[in-house]
Amino acid sequence: MKKLFLYSLFFGVLVSCKSNIYRNESDSIRKQFRKVKKTIFHKESVPLSNGKNPEWINTVNFNLRKPNFIILHHTAQDSLEQTIRTFTLSRTQVSAHYVISDDGKVVQMLNDYLRAWHGGNAIWGKNTDINSASIGIELDNNGSEPFSEEQISSLIALLTRLKKEYNIPTPNIIAHSDIAPSRKSDPSAFFPWKRLSELGFGIWPDAAIENAPENFDAILALRIIGYDTRNLSAAIRAFKLHYIQNEVDDVLNEKTINTIYSIYKKQ
Repeated sequence: MKKLFLYSLFFGVLVSCKSNIYRNESDSIRKQFRKVKKTIFHKESVPLSNGKNPEWINTVNFNLRKPNFIILHHTAQDSLEQTIRTFTLSRTQVSAHYVISDDGKVVQMLNDYLRAWHGGNAIWGKNTDINSASIGIELDNNGSEPFSEEQISSLIALLTRLKKEYNIPTPNIIAHSDIAPSRKSDPSAFFPWKRLSELGFGIWPDAAIENAPENFDAILALRIIGYDTRNLSAAIRAFKLHYIQNEVDDVLNEKTINTIYSIYKKQ
């Protein structure tokens, strides 16, 4: 009975998306369900190095993961339909929780409590598995044009719900380029981060940027903010793509240092 209860609970969450994306289950989705079910109910204990063999005693005191970040992307594709196809083919190994089209239509592709494959190899601060802690939102945009008003309006409405529902910290609404600076540049410099920050979604430099102290270590501050600075040029470029969108390069000049200081103080 307990096993049946756990499976029913798990399956109920999988099919509870408001978009009901699972109502026309494909063989691939059924296969994935079976794989996840097998993992959840696996009870073969592995002996410890001291020879002890852990004993299984079930508990009902558990729940699913709680997202703590929201990662924003642009699709770099030509249409909503193309993106949906990409995200529904098992061979692509990529997905997101939500896709927002140019006309503002919102498509939910995965329950918020499940782990989508949107961030890839990414780091933010000490978080080395961003997919396990985040919701991925893709905006239908090829990266070389402004985002539409309808699209941003729907994004704001979605962020409003998600931030409240999961108590997402304001600084934890960030870009794909922030978490993967060596690989990604989305969303592009057209993305209105300042406008979103004014509504409580992400942070933005002060209007009057204060000069950083003489002993301020901008590289250390980038790491404290969250950036992976092993490729320093990429980290600086990603920071400027987010916060200095009219000057996207890897030059660590006075303006950049002062902007880093402004963001550092908001952490």
